Amino acid sequence: MSLSGRLVSQIEVKSNADVFHEIFAYKPHHLANAFPDIVHSFSLLKGAWGTVGSVVFGTYTLEGKKNMVKATIDAVDDSTKLITYKVIEGDLMKLYKTISVTLQVDTHGDEKFVTWTMEYLKLSPSIPDPNSLMDLALTITKGIENQNHK
Repeated sequence: MSLSGRLVSQIEVKSNADVFHEIFAYKPHHLANAFPDIVHSFSLLKGAWGTVGSVVFGTYTLEGKKNMVKATIDAVDDSTKLITYKVIEGDLMKLYKTISVTLQVDTHGDEKFVTWTMEYLKLSPSIPDPNSLMDLALTITKGIENQNHK
């Protein structure tokens, strides 16, 4: 069993695809208002929203437990609608030596897709892949879609 891994999930969306990049790059603190049962807080500790090197902190519920995360913004590309967060502290670090989460929005004609990629290195082979974290990301994506579909 490999210690490193990569999960990728893609969802087709009907609403304005730019909304997803804007929320996750520049307004992730709004997630706590939109999904209070899942995202309890999301704040900026250093830097500016949507700026590489900035540090963010959040609390969320995963698998019925309240968790915290501290992450850096590792990449932002407004032209390709991409943002990558690298976890540097928090509950995920009890399972993974490294974990990065990337959101990218793609538009192909009338088709719009939100793609989540999680790259990670487990602390041991017995650690599960972060499927529940991916499920959480997809749940939030579907929730945003439902709120913004016109």
